[in-house]
Amino acid sequence: MLEAVLIHCPYCGEAIEILVDGSASSQRYFEDCQVCCRPIDVSVSIDEDGEPQVSVGSEDDA
Repeated sequence: MLEAVLIHCPYCGEAIEILVDGSASSQRYFEDCQVCCRPIDVSVSIDEDGEPQVSVGSEDDA
């Protein structure tokens, strides 16, 4: 169950779309920005309604 989520790169500020797996529980991984290629720290949790909640940060914040 992949869901498209719009995020903003913490480095260049560009809006990019990523796919998150809503069927898994909490997740944390790095994904490179599609614009500036820097590593984005992505954290995904599932809320009570089953919707993914995504937060992003820079590699330095990890």
